Amino acid sequence: MDKWVLYMVQCADNSIYTGITNNLQARLEAHNAGKGAKYTKGRTPVVLKAVFEYTDRSEASKAEYAFKKKSRQEKMRFIADFRSSKAL
Repeated sequence: MDKWVLYMVQCADNSIYTGITNNLQARLEAHNAGKGAKYTKGRTPVVLKAVFEYTDRSEASKAEYAFKKKSRQEKMRFIADFRSSKAL
């Protein structure tokens, strides 16, 4: 069974892009090569800010949908909380 992740990257223009994948390294390389999502194509390089694991694509998609409905301020707070929890 493939593990799916929800990931957040910060683009060169300081915007946040959120996506899901079952191969994070390949997806980040694609974004930075300009071959990832249309949104990130002109906003490289992207920097990984947060990653959350899910058991299947459906759960990852639901989490992505919920995250994308948040305001920018909520997204930034969510990422900051994630990063501070990883520092413990």
